[in-house]
Amino acid sequence: MIIEFTKMHGLGNDFVVIDAVNQQIALDETQIRAVANRRFGIGCDQVLFVEAPRHPDTEFFYRIFNADGGEVEQCGNGARCFARFVHEKGMTRSSEIPVGTAAGNILLSLQDDGMVRVNMGVPHLQPQEVPFDAEARNNSYPLEVDGRTVEIGAVSMGNPHAVLLVDDTAAAPVEVLGPLIEHHPRFPRRANVGFLQVDSRQQVRLRVFERGAGETLACGTGACAAVVVGRLRGLLDERVEVQLPGGTLVVSWAGDGDPVWMTGPAARVFDGRIDLDRLMSAT
Repeated sequence: MIIEFTKMHGLGNDFVVIDAVNQQIALDETQIRAVANRRFGIGCDQVLFVEAPRHPDTEFFYRIFNADGGEVEQCGNGARCFARFVHEKGMTRSSEIPVGTAAGNILLSLQDDGMVRVNMGVPHLQPQEVPFDAEARNNSYPLEVDGRTVEIGAVSMGNPHAVLLVDDTAAAPVEVLGPLIEHHPRFPRRANVGFLQVDSRQQVRLRVFERGAGETLACGTGACAAVVVGRLRGLLDERVEVQLPGGTLVVSWAGDGDPVWMTGPAARVFDGRIDLDRLMSAT
């Protein structure tokens, strides 16, 4: 089976984007892992599928699979790439693109300056909505990890996030604490783990250990979750520049009950075709 795809990235968070509207295609977890493999496949953090809409108020349905083959609910950097992909491929003429996801509908907006602005929806803060094992909602929760207690914020941006405040992201124990918190039993669906350094009320630094992918150069939902946690703790203003290893996103959140808005770039790297049968026989 020959698959046509586009390699894209948002601040270095990279994707294989597949048009599943004009191609009859469905990949299982093993095939996803083979495509995402950086040595033997195409290589990416996530594989994104553009599908036909499932609701009359949307133009497309957006599916996201991590490099480990597991399907996840949302990906902010991927959403921006999704918007750029469907527009450049002539699949829509809209500059405002309503899209369905497993976490609900989102709105993608192509800006005149080439940036993509995404309405990421209202953050979920109740523990059962994250999901996170806690009796009641709080702005921070103690979490026992590797014999010590760390303080986290827990929020869902359509996918679960834990956010830790750190003095210096460069020295943060991302590779140690990231996987331990990702798989912590209090996060029954695992978690993306953000390490947040607050430089000022308008600017932060962030590293994210993504669920099923490891540390990535950028995480859009992670940036949104970090700003929500920082705002809830009274540390940040409504509009914040989030500096990630791959570049900068602008995140805005007015507060409880309002959606989070994220603005940033999306880039096409190349188009390609891959013989899936040959790929699978070689791995």
